Amino acid sequence: MLFKKIIEPLKDNLEQHGIKEPNQLQKAILSKIKGGGSLFVIAPEGSGKTTSIVISVINKLKAAFEDAPRALIFVKDKQTALDLAALFNNFARGTDLRIYCAYDEHNIELQREELYLGTDIVIATPKRLNKIFYLNGINLNKLQMCIVEDAEFLFRNNNFAEVTRTPESIGKCQYLVFSDAFDARFERWQDSFMYNAQIVKLN
Repeated sequence: MLFKKIIEPLKDNLEQHGIKEPNQLQKAILSKIKGGGSLFVIAPEGSGKTTSIVISVINKLKAAFEDAPRALIFVKDKQTALDLAALFNNFARGTDLRIYCAYDEHNIELQREELYLGTDIVIATPKRLNKIFYLNGINLNKLQMCIVEDAEFLFRNNNFAEVTRTPESIGKCQYLVFSDAFDARFERWQDSFMYNAQIVKLN
């Protein structure tokens, strides 16, 4: 099964990286994500979770639009943010999508100024995202997708509480949580902003 209904630049970039058809995980989730559903995606390391995030976000957003971000991706640290941004830049070639990283080691005032210039995709550590938000440094009113990559990090350093605060500040949004295992603490999200989310498991 070849990739269907994805924008041409993304399709070309995937083929240049030797990716001509979706793997098992992508066959299970890409159409669900494209349809706008919220998901808990539970799959082992190496199954293609991160690539699935990149494909889904690029294909949904397609092109730059206005200044406020439309996709927010939570990651555990600076290096993960930079690595994910590099992957996005590889697969977004031929589009004008703007990707921005917000992490704790960077000057927060400079981050506010850079975000003000406009971006489509924000890759952020939870604590820094919330600090910027409470300083009125980011507009979350246009968010379409809120994603957690490799969610195991949430249960360290109060990150779970930090991420839980974000949906309180935004309207209707698609939520996608990618994890190696389903943690019982996710049930709190099922009782609130992810009450209608599907759980997709890949053994």
